[in-house]
Amino acid sequence: MIKKLTQEEIDNLTNLKKSYAELTSVIGNTEVQIMTLKLRKDQLKGNLFQIQQDEMKLAKELEEKYGNGSISLENGEFVSNE
Repeated sequence: MIKKLTQEEIDNLTNLKKSYAELTSVIGNTEVQIMTLKLRKDQLKGNLFQIQQDEMKLAKELEEKYGNGSISLENGEFVSNE
């Protein structure tokens, strides 16, 4: 025996199916954005590490050239600790 659904039931099922499809699409897009942000974060961490390495290298070069002390970037002066 075949029973016919009402138009309201068909509309409700159709709306639920549409909402489900939209939501899974949004979830998928969100996951892609999360992956992209994680990749960007890793790139930024790499950049930060490189800057830290460059800073240590420059500090060593300046210490070899000027000795132990401090530098004022405002006036470009080196003040020796010795």
